[in-house]
Amino acid sequence: MPRDGQKHLQSLRDGREIFLDGVALKNHVDHPAFRQSILASATLYDYQSQPENAERMTFASPKTGERVNRMWQLPSCYSELVERRKALESWAELSCGFFGRSPDHVASAISGMYMGMDLFRNHGDRYARALSDYYEYARDNDLYLTYAIVNPQADRSKSAGEQSDAYVVAGVVDEDHEGITIKGGKMLATGCPMANELMVASIQPLKPGEEKYSFTAMVPLNAKGVKLLSRRSYELAAGSRFDNPLSSSFDENDCILYFDEVKVPWERVFVHNDVHMATAQWHEIPTHAYQNYQCQIRLTVKMRFLLGLARKICEANGILGFPPIKETLGQMAAEVSMVEGMVESMEISGYQYGNYFVPNSKRLYAANVLTQQLYPKFTHMLRELAGGGMIMLPSSASDYDNPELAGYIEKTQYSPVMGALNRVKLFKLAWDAVGSEFGSRHLQYEMFYSGANMVTRGHSFRAYDWDKTVGMVDRMMASYDLPVADVKTDKMQCTLPELKG
Repeated sequence: MPRDGQKHLQSLRDGREIFLDGVALKNHVDHPAFRQSILASATLYDYQSQPENAERMTFASPKTGERVNRMWQLPSCYSELVERRKALESWAELSCGFFGRSPDHVASAISGMYMGMDLFRNHGDRYARALSDYYEYARDNDLYLTYAIVNPQADRSKSAGEQSDAYVVAGVVDEDHEGITIKGGKMLATGCPMANELMVASIQPLKPGEEKYSFTAMVPLNAKGVKLLSRRSYELAAGSRFDNPLSSSFDENDCILYFDEVKVPWERVFVHNDVHMATAQWHEIPTHAYQNYQCQIRLTVKMRFLLGLARKICEANGILGFPPIKETLGQMAAEVSMVEGMVESMEISGYQYGNYFVPNSKRLYAANVLTQQLYPKFTHMLRELAGGGMIMLPSSASDYDNPELAGYIEKTQYSPVMGALNRVKLFKLAWDAVGSEFGSRHLQYEMFYSGANMVTRGHSFRAYDWDKTVGMVDRMMASYDLPVADVKTDKMQCTLPELKG
């Protein structure tokens, strides 16, 4: 049987050092700041372990024959890529797309690295062997991985090696025959309370002289010296699932990490002391394509959910038949269809990379750029459709405990198509999705998870086939010149450009 929820929960009771509200938590799994979200992460594994879902969600490990999640599958053709996507899509639907760092995200990155094994062999046999062994270990144990690959903002006018403290950014402070020792900080370790291990790396470019920051290593979250500094828990502030149905269940949390001289053995180090390799591991092999392809699959599910919310709100308010409302919903539906089409386009126009099949990077980076702009626009349109309905709601589920007040709620939350209780549930759900602190965090997350706008647009610039587009311009320009008079006819001559392709 594949890993189930109970095995996952047990694996998290590992004594990791996570801080919240000034206190080091002794049992984060059962703490009210994380409990429900961790249980929600366990449902992912319960879902894959159900017999009726086994074929869609899992495949047989080539090494053990045991069933493991398709997030570890290495597609060799288009149909296998689609097969893998359908599994990831099913998982995303369990959280309506609100688990941004579900287990399949970093698993996709590790899988992309494995596909580029030759790059790691060139870096050193020891690193290639470490990557290969770790991929098999994580796959066969169906681990929940996250990563911390962004530097603390600190002084953003300076690079990692130019900060006032050499270890503001996590770097190698020592090494010996056993491994490397890491000291310093990394940020945006999303999902740390529910993950088993994390990748520590640098996705931001490094320059010669900054070799100590150019490492990639896998670290258990309970390793000695790993400090998890949690942000505010939206789950803890949620109150009840009725009042905050999303933040009470899917607050995956984000942590700043501090590595207080953490020892990492060589068998868990993939990159070391090479600033070129620190960048190449993302962009010269399928790593970046696979991790961002997973993001677009998840975002597609999330946008479908928001579109469903928008239509249901219009139905609840009796305005679905209004032409301007149909126009707005039609625009939103077209944009969801665009994202769906771009995911399908990445697949159908993918390419063979050795033994593996990889999504089309040009289509992928176009989707990254456009969805960064689309998500804020989409949530704004949802707000416009909802109007004051997301604000004028009962203060909490406790209002229903007062029979007199419950009667007034019944009268003031009228809808022509649903009962007052369902109307309240719908609008509280909508507010949690886009208006609550949880919703605001998701807006920020979707705008920046794949990098700042200039970064994603840079990827799109780098991946595009400029030779084809500029070639059209060059051929057109070559087809004409300054006009020359025909002496016999005294007329100007012109020719059409030769049509190619």
